Amino acid sequence: MEAKPNRLIREKSPYLLQHAHNPVDWYPWGEEALNRARDEDKPVFLSVGYSTCHWCHVMAHESFVDPEIAAILNRWFISIKVDREERPDIDQFYMAATQAMTGSGGWPMSVFLFPDGKPFYAGTYFPPKSMYGRPGFADLLTAIHEAWSSRRSDLANVAARLTRELSRKGEGEQRGKVAAAVQDTLFNGLRNDFDPEFGGFGSAPKFPRSVEFSFLLNYWQTTGEPSARDMVLHTLRRMYRGGVYDHIGGGFHRYATDRVWRVPHFEKMLYDQALLVNSYLDACLISGDRLFAEAAADTCRYVLRDLTDAGGGFYSAEDADSEDPSNPGVSREGAYYLWTEKEIFSLLPEKDARIFNFCYGVAAGGNAPEDPHGEFRGKNILYRSRDDGEAADRFNLSTAEISRVLQTSCRLLFDARSGRKKPHLDDKILVCWNGLMIGALARAGIILGQPQWIEAAEKSAGFIRTRLYAEENGTLFRRCRLEERGLAGQLGDYAFLAAGLLNLHQVTQNRIWLQWAAELTESQIRLFHDEGKGGFYDGVEDRTLPFRIKGDYDGAEPAANSVAAMNLLTLGELLGRDDWRRLGEGNNRGVRRHD
Repeated sequence: MEAKPNRLIREKSPYLLQHAHNPVDWYPWGEEALNRARDEDKPVFLSVGYSTCHWCHVMAHESFVDPEIAAILNRWFISIKVDREERPDIDQFYMAATQAMTGSGGWPMSVFLFPDGKPFYAGTYFPPKSMYGRPGFADLLTAIHEAWSSRRSDLANVAARLTRELSRKGEGEQRGKVAAAVQDTLFNGLRNDFDPEFGGFGSAPKFPRSVEFSFLLNYWQTTGEPSARDMVLHTLRRMYRGGVYDHIGGGFHRYATDRVWRVPHFEKMLYDQALLVNSYLDACLISGDRLFAEAAADTCRYVLRDLTDAGGGFYSAEDADSEDPSNPGVSREGAYYLWTEKEIFSLLPEKDARIFNFCYGVAAGGNAPEDPHGEFRGKNILYRSRDDGEAADRFNLSTAEISRVLQTSCRLLFDARSGRKKPHLDDKILVCWNGLMIGALARAGIILGQPQWIEAAEKSAGFIRTRLYAEENGTLFRRCRLEERGLAGQLGDYAFLAAGLLNLHQVTQNRIWLQWAAELTESQIRLFHDEGKGGFYDGVEDRTLPFRIKGDYDGAEPAANSVAAMNLLTLGELLGRDDWRRLGEGNNRGVRRHD
């Protein structure tokens, strides 16, 4: 029997709504929850995640639906749920705290706070009982309660020290332009981490690092160092051949759990698609290799087919988990994307099936090189194990015939897969990620000769202007879902949208997009600029947070401060605004450093 809905039932976030029937007495972030914690003298348990996060689902199913764990939370804590995609300012602040305390981070993020918002203990996923080298969540809650009751002064000291350190890093320090020596250091670090066999940086898990790709290509252009270019091209080729790419429907999964890019974490994020479209377009222009053009084009087609609202906005993500076609009602990671050898033979002509299986690594017993949780047993993750030339030699056919067979086979498998229950769609429309996609589509449309993609970019921009922009004061709302808009725009919303509009203006030469980018930049300066120390704060003023952060970290998305600086330089040149050009040149000043 489903539990009575809690406060989250009134929210719009798909992630919060996933928890609206938990027995946990959840609050959304806000003064109501913090005031209750203060009035009842209880610590706050803050859980941060997002709707397409696999391990968020795991912790929810293991702990947040468990009546005993819920009873502990409801008795001793005030529990708050936050969608990191709606409130990146909250996520960034407490992620910095989590990383400072544990040396790592991730989602779900689990943080314990004083009622004033200062953190004193943090972690990520906790199993219900001790396993995977992690403490059990129920035991942890008991230990936190005992410490709160008997050693609160110790917790207060931890919170005070941590907050001082975070504040110091958040204040920023005087910096000038990035020196060539710093760029050399960054390049050498990436070169040392590079995997020359399979591409990417470091060992498993491997993430698509679009910002690093951009840095390396810029480094190659300014220094002539060929290895900087070659690392990017090799990595992009290996990614496109790997299981991290959806060979049937297009688009890229979040990351690979293995060194060879074969086993993905199956969620698909809008920002990854936008950033990787740009990476593959760069590679296409540099190398002339049509493989890169195909990757960019297929990714654009995926977004326009599966992540596009009727009004023109772009949805946020598709889940990693989906219903297992062979076991209806049971959700497994990647189930929508997996195949058995038997299925392939049942859907394709026998010879075509043999060619397809040869080229895509399909095996009778499954092909996952690692499967720690038993999700892929007997199933196949499609990846290009052999190229068309190898298949032509094996089956005594021309490469053109092999290509035709594979294209036809992929279409047939796409039609069959479309009959499966699709992964959960996070259908909120975020301004920041739409800005990234607007820029990517505009650029792809002009480079690949697809004017309809430019039209789609303009339609998305028009959607945001109509639905998420307040003309009277030049401010953005961050999110739209189910006809309802909400949440104040963050720095990333202004910066990423302005960057997308500048791309759109460059492609269309329509000054309306340039003018709007300038309006957004005016508002961005008014709302986020630190007049004293320089740089831009990531979020608007919020008295529920201890202080505001100015981020400089390029992670899955580029740092909003960096994008804001580039926008200022571009607008300064286009509009003859020397003040903006100077502001862009000096924006590194005052952005926090990671020691």
